[in-house]
Amino acid sequence: MSKRAVLEVIALDVEDAIAAQAGGADRLELVTDIAADGLTPSVGTFAAIRAAVDISLRVMVRSADGFVAGDVDRLVAVARELRAAGAEEFVLGFLDAEGAVDLGAVERVVDSLDGGRWTFHRAIDHAGDRDALRKQLDALPGLDTYLTAGAAGGVDDGLPTLVAEAGRSGEPGYEQRLLIGGGLRLDHVPLLRAAGVDAFHIGGAARPGGWSAPVSVAAVAEWRRVLDGD
Repeated sequence: MSKRAVLEVIALDVEDAIAAQAGGADRLELVTDIAADGLTPSVGTFAAIRAAVDISLRVMVRSADGFVAGDVDRLVAVARELRAAGAEEFVLGFLDAEGAVDLGAVERVVDSLDGGRWTFHRAIDHAGDRDALRKQLDALPGLDTYLTAGAAGGVDDGLPTLVAEAGRSGEPGYEQRLLIGGGLRLDHVPLLRAAGVDAFHIGGAARPGGWSAPVSVAAVAEWRRVLDGD
């Protein structure tokens, strides 16, 4: 019997967080401004969500659309504020103009997390060389997850890459957990589970009414049911 899969749900506010937890989410990714694919929420929003639910929270550290870091001093300051407010887990990822990992920016932000665990997000799907990126990041403290669809276009395009990377689990650069998200559908789950993937990330799939609507308890519960094999 395979171990219980992790279900992470994007939450924009307290209402989303409560609904996601009620539906069976194991963890939330906290963001604001989904039109920009998710930016850092305010410390107040984090604190309110932390008070409302007891599941794990990963907080986005990102100040602008795209994958260029921008003002790294600002990112560091925001990360420190969140850490001081009690945030323990984070999401980040920066590329340079050539599509390589911006190691300097990543290292500076990671230093400000004071040992907190973190996910390198879908910037990996836009990198010129995924394997090189993984090898460069491998020694950074706290990195335990890659959020990826396997391709910039989403899981439909990335399935072969995801299955191949799952097969390399434990190799240098591949010790981190694969968290699959980005155009993920329920019909993708059986193949990914068979490949050994045990973590799934949903945003729009948790909101049948669209991004202007809150997270649906029933939608999250359906994902929980499928992941549990019920």
